[in-house]
Amino acid sequence: MKTLLKNGRLIDPKNGIDAKRDVLIEEGRIKRVGDTLTDKADTVIDASGKVVCPGLIDMHVHLRQPGYEYKETIETGLRAAAKGGVTAVCPMPNTMPVADRRSDMEFMIGEARRLELINLWPVGAVTLKQEGQELTEFGELRKGGAVALSDDGRPIVDSNIMRRALEYAKKFDMAILAHCQDEGLFCGGCMNEGLVSTRLGLQGIPAEAESVEVARDIQLADLTGGRLHFCHISSRKSLDLIREAKARGSKVTAETCPHYFHLTDEAVLRYNTYAKMNPPLRTAEDVAAVKKAVADGTIDVIATDHAPHAEGEKDAEFDKAPFGIIGLETSLALTLGLVREGVLTLTGLVRMMSQKPAEILKMDRGHLSEGAAADVTVFDPELDWVYEKDKIVSKSKNSPFLGWRLKGRATDVWVAGRCVLRNGELVKHG
Repeated sequence: MKTLLKNGRLIDPKNGIDAKRDVLIEEGRIKRVGDTLTDKADTVIDASGKVVCPGLIDMHVHLRQPGYEYKETIETGLRAAAKGGVTAVCPMPNTMPVADRRSDMEFMIGEARRLELINLWPVGAVTLKQEGQELTEFGELRKGGAVALSDDGRPIVDSNIMRRALEYAKKFDMAILAHCQDEGLFCGGCMNEGLVSTRLGLQGIPAEAESVEVARDIQLADLTGGRLHFCHISSRKSLDLIREAKARGSKVTAETCPHYFHLTDEAVLRYNTYAKMNPPLRTAEDVAAVKKAVADGTIDVIATDHAPHAEGEKDAEFDKAPFGIIGLETSLALTLGLVREGVLTLTGLVRMMSQKPAEILKMDRGHLSEGAAADVTVFDPELDWVYEKDKIVSKSKNSPFLGWRLKGRATDVWVAGRCVLRNGELVKHG
């Protein structure tokens, strides 16, 4: 089966390409890339006016299965990801039970293969049951298919446990994905500490609840030489610390999420629980700092922290509602907003949403070299659409972007040469 993509703007940062190119897909691989290919193909697709790039990778999602299938399942999460132009996701281990065993990794990967949608690369727990007391068997998790390790959703409070985790992970060349949260400073808060929290009478979470842990973990990474990746960074103080650490040669990388460069804590006004996430939305100063960090490379990756919750859970008093929002179907469009602002180039977007995640996870993806796996995303950067609740593919609908008019959307997606999205519609197989 051969597929020929013609006349698209090919953006492949790893290979230094940003030009009109044709791409031939054959037997699940990139067969050829050229100016004007004339190969005969079973399917020829005109990608004029669209961007053709390596498949997008979201290295931070929550798929909720097993244990919380009423919020999301592996199937609904992978379908939502494909709709958003994503060809690989990394689900976090805070399921029920916690994904802390080799068999948990194998279950998730097996389910994804059965569904024939997109790639699923699981993240194993750092500590048993995410309790922060005893390390899991990293080697067994690796054998089961884990690509990284995290207790995301829970900070690793014990500094010695974090140190040992970084040392142990080095043996398998795996990164620790850190959820930075000082529990004492967090102190049961539910939104950013500041003028808005005072106005609403809600318990605030200071930015230092994040940055204090960032400072600790940078020092532990330097001490051990382990690879450390900071999840969902939201504050200026944290970004200043990461920027300084990188300048010194520390082995740290960082991600942020679209909500941290589009929204401030004012989105919480009227007690909007759909704008409640952890870390919380912060100030306009922090938003500006996140954009600066995206522009100067302090932030390596844009991920979603896709965190589905049932409508009844979010329909509660603000301090009792769960943290988290969905993001798989809006991430590309919201990040394209930075391109239009001049914060980021299209090449930079593809680097942060495809190449860099693949490099951090040590996966041979994020490029369209000849012979590479044919994970390909095609998107129209000018396509206007409205994010409507009744059209969301994810099982949950908890997004602060409902009703927004967005620009830019994936139209076609291939995973190992198999088409999973065509003209914006999911493709059924089997």
